[in-house]
Amino acid sequence: LWLVLPARGRYDARVTVAPQLLLVNLGTPTAPTPEAVREFLDEFLSDPDVVDLPWLLWQPILQGIVLRTRPKRVAHQYASIWTDAGSPLRVATERMVAALRDRSAGRYTVSSAYRYGEPSLDTVMQESARTGGGSVVLVPLFPQRTGATTGTAFQRGREAAARAGIANRLVERAIPAAAPGYIAAMVARWQEALDTAPTQPEHLVVSFHGIPTRYNGRENATYTNDCEETTAALLKAIGWPADRMTLAYQSKFGPEPWLLPATADVLVKLPRRGITNVAVITPGFVTDGLETIEEIGIRGREDFEAAGGRHYLRIAAVEDHVEFLDALEALALG
Repeated sequence: LWLVLPARGRYDARVTVAPQLLLVNLGTPTAPTPEAVREFLDEFLSDPDVVDLPWLLWQPILQGIVLRTRPKRVAHQYASIWTDAGSPLRVATERMVAALRDRSAGRYTVSSAYRYGEPSLDTVMQESARTGGGSVVLVPLFPQRTGATTGTAFQRGREAAARAGIANRLVERAIPAAAPGYIAAMVARWQEALDTAPTQPEHLVVSFHGIPTRYNGRENATYTNDCEETTAALLKAIGWPADRMTLAYQSKFGPEPWLLPATADVLVKLPRRGITNVAVITPGFVTDGLETIEEIGIRGREDFEAAGGRHYLRIAAVEDHVEFLDALEALALG
């Protein structure tokens, strides 16, 4: 973006204004307590892009049942992964921001926002309006597109930019499902895990966050197509045969049908087929958090071993791997 700035009273100096790369992650409670989890879930589950039931139907259920019963259990799960530095998702996100700032060399600036929690999109957009500058390149940290992740991040980003008076500066960019840097970073994490594993896996489970099948249908299967594209690129890059892989979906919430097969069911059934050595990778989560460390790394392992599994390997998220940072930097610079 080129702007004409005044020099000694005349508009005769042309300079390049660095774009602002804005990484948008899901968000996290501020503490592993029922009170903090309740506040987070209230905002998260009140988003109509996440739960699209009519407000008058859903809010009594959310306020009267879900937020009275779920926070204590979820807080216990968060407590099992919380670190001295805080929530793993927030720590990893800020580590990515710091690494990108170190390499930017003035070509762009970097900040983060969370769809739920602080700093919010409104907070960051208002700050961008106060400080001025070039384009705000909003990048949701979700490489597989659906309304409940990329869709809500883009929509709320537009609304926040409009409220801040900088809608004309907003640029929306999605991480491609098979972006070379993203895939290369996953390959590196895969190899790191294999290098320290006591034995090589027999089977690979590629687990993505699930969504209701109804959502996927109305979006013309964009989400499942992206998941399959990511999986195909990953398998090709690591040379893994498709007949020794299962693509599955995790983190189901609510009673309606979600995408299948469910990761939890797959992990229980594999030992019954004689497969006792498994690796699980979660490409949809670029930062590790509750769904990867606790749901996959702890509960998934327990279920697999209880069913007769012997060796269980969880592959870490790409996070601040240099190859993934390359992919994000390319989006910043367009």
